[in-house]
Amino acid sequence: MLGVTDLDWFEFRSARDAEEVNFWQPGGRSQFRALQPGELFLFKLHSPNNFIVGGGLFGHASIVPISLAWDAFGERNGASSLDEMRVRVARYRREPVDLRTDYSIGCRMLEQPFFCLRDQNQDTPGSSAPGSVCFRGLVMAAVDGDISANAMQSRCAPQSCNAMALKS
Repeated sequence: MLGVTDLDWFEFRSARDAEEVNFWQPGGRSQFRALQPGELFLFKLHSPNNFIVGGGLFGHASIVPISLAWDAFGERNGASSLDEMRVRVARYRREPVDLRTDYSIGCRMLEQPFFCLRDQNQDTPGSSAPGSVCFRGLVMAAVDGDISANAMQSRCAPQSCNAMALKS
């Protein structure tokens, strides 16, 4: 499974240790059923930075109000405050920012998250649309660029990953 994230979430999360993170979806309208607990979930950056920059093991998914996601995960949501998270969600929902709105969001809890160094980034497989913000299912052993689950985990092993700056 490949999810799309933004540079802000990635930089914030990759600079901090955590045993789990919330890879949230701003829409919060449909249940996530693509993975079973323990399966590999990778994430890539939005275009034009079409790189797989990390992942984790899928734990569980739910749709909850943003305030509950903040209470449960705090900075593991990839933001320094609930208001900052609300601003990001509103931007992706293409709605005016209202810091009182308790948006419903999709939460994808990832265990053992790992973040890749710049030279460890994997090009995005050709089968995923670069501008898409939806989750894309990948048959890991069959995609272009030989990005099997084993290759990705060994290339981006959690113990060898550190924060990285993608800005040039």
